[in-house]
This record gives sequence, structure tokens and C-alpha cells, in this order.
Amino acid sequence: MESRIFANKIIGWYLDNKRDLPWRNTKDPYRIWLSEIILQQTRVAQGLPYYQAFTEKFPTVWDLSKADERVVLRTWQGLGYYSRARNLHKCAKIICDNYRGQFPNNYKDLLALPGVGPYTAAAIASFAFGEIKAVVDGNVYRVLSRFFGVHDDIATGPGQKKFAELAQSLISQEKPELYNQGNMEYGAIQCTPKSPNCHGCVLEDSCVAYHQHLQHQLPVKSKKVKVRERYFYYFNLVKQGH
Repeated sequence: MESRIFANKIIGWYLDNKRDLPWRNTKDPYRIWLSEIILQQTRVAQGLPYYQAFTEKFPTVWDLSKADERVVLRTWQGLGYYSRARNLHKCAKIICDNYRGQFPNNYKDLLALPGVGPYTAAAIASFAFGEIKAVVDGNVYRVLSRFFGVHDDIATGPGQKKFAELAQSLISQEKPELYNQGNMEYGAIQCTPKSPNCHGCVLEDSCVAYHQHLQHQLPVKSKKVKVRERYFYYFNLVKQGH
């Protein structure tokens, strides 16, 4: 399937099936950034009330930058991974102090901000500024690996690089933000981890995983090594200066 056909199918499905979420109804980079930070390692249903709380308490990046860190952390309480909240506050201060309250309008400069990695930078650049930069998250890995039958390990550097290049080669040049949103939404509610809705899939005809029954083998992700704490006791014996 040509990249244009793939992108158009994803976009068409998205426009018919997307969930109505507040951060999708704005081009404001502040609100898009806020939603992306909150949704890191957090499901939409859990993150939505926090997004609403933050936008009510801190309606602009200036409000967030001026807030006491303790207030920010209290508003974040319950989401876990508190380094995200601290980076959120730190980043707001940098945006106001260094950029006069205006977010950088491109992927490269966004990537330099604290707490903003490749995925978040691509999301903001694409959704707020229309940059043709593909977003790759867990949902996108799943859709692309299954559809194209890619067995590269998404937990490795080379695997992530291959998927980033593949996603970039497929992105719509005219509607990059819709393509990125569509790809992520497709993985979230259609091409799900355990029970993908293959028979209602607009990509079914050309999907490698569907035709080879590989839905539950893809994407490939090596397990992280479990780290356990160990404690050692040392005795330093001294006799006659030795």
C-alpha cells in the first residue's frame, strides 16, 4: 500500500471515529504541551480530570510559571512520576523567561525544553504548528509493526530508529497533525494490544499481522531487566596501622 493511501485511510477513519477530547479542539501549544505531559504513562480517562484541573488553575503558561511549586505538585497529586510535574513547572518558567511566553514553533527547539522528549516535541510541533514531523508512541509502534510486519525490537535504539523513519515516510504532507492524531487514536481504540478489532479494520486487506496471525507477537519488545536492591556490609579492620 502506498504511503498516501495508508495516510488517507488513517485520517479518514480518525475523522469518523475520534474521541472528543479538549486538547484536540485547540492549536494552543500550551494546552497541547500540558496534555502531552499529563498523558505520559497515563491513560486518557485518568489524565482528563488533571488536564481540566490544570487549565482551570493555570489557564496560561504565565500562570503556571508564577505558581508555587507546592501548588503545582498538589494539583498533580495522584498521577505519580512527580519529576513530570517538576519539569512542567521548570519548563513553564523557561518559556516565560527565555521565550516571552511563546513556545518554540519547531521540533528541534521544542526538544531542548526540560521534560520534552522526541515524542512530545513531535506532537507539539505537529499539532500546534503543522510541522511535518511524525509522532511515534506505543500506539504507533503497534499499528506500524502489525500492518507492515516489522519485527524489530521497539525497546532498542536501532528498532526505534527504524520505526521513526517508517513513520516519517508515511506522514501526510498536507495534514500531518491529522495523520499523527489518527495513528495514535487507531492504536488506542482499534488496533489495541490484546483484542484488536481486526474485522472492523480499514487496513485489514493489507495487514501483515492479520494475514499471518501475528497480532499477539507484534510489536516485539524485549523485557526490561529487573533491578533489585542489594546491600553489602564491609568491615575495615585496623591493627597497628595496617
